[in-house]
Amino acid sequence: MSLTFAIVTGIVMGIVFGFALEKSRVFEPGVIVGQMQMRNFIMLKVFLTAVATGAVVLAVLNGFGYVKLAPKAAMYYADIIGGLILGAGIALAGACPGTTLAQIGAGYRDALFTLVGGLFGAVAYSYAEPALSKSFLGQSSGKLIFSQLFGIPYWAGALGFAVLIALVLVALEAWRPWRDDMGNDVDGDLASTQPASPHIRAVPAE
Repeated sequence: MSLTFAIVTGIVMGIVFGFALEKSRVFEPGVIVGQMQMRNFIMLKVFLTAVATGAVVLAVLNGFGYVKLAPKAAMYYADIIGGLILGAGIALAGACPGTTLAQIGAGYRDALFTLVGGLFGAVAYSYAEPALSKSFLGQSSGKLIFSQLFGIPYWAGALGFAVLIALVLVALEAWRPWRDDMGNDVDGDLASTQPASPHIRAVPAE
């Protein structure tokens, strides 16, 4: 693969990803915080859809021999602790690494602080990583592929996993339709969908 082709492919994929991100409104702080509070499931649906789509594409490419698997070692302590820290940051900031730039482009000025904090955290981790790798966080349980546990080809396991996710998505949508979760202002703010209190009277303009 030439460098030019790789750059063009990356740009096209970035445009498609950004378009899908904007149309799904997953970058909206109300949607992100709502998912962390388990009262809005748009973010989960979009992420599960991406996982299922990626599994199908990778199954096809691997099945025909176009790509080879390069799994990383399972590091359970690091994954659990890192996931908790990341989740807390997402809940507090109303943003995640993949949505910060979209929020900046949409005019959310507080996303600039999230971006600066993320860059600072990445630099801090680069200095701390040598020490962390020598601690219990760096302990590895070896490379793990679930299809190997069942003794089936990767493409078969990936397609089966995609089907399972699709069933979960159908159940989620039946339970919580996306239009109900979106909110009147298309920002995941469910409070905006609630009717006004009957005790509040409109005051006519003078």
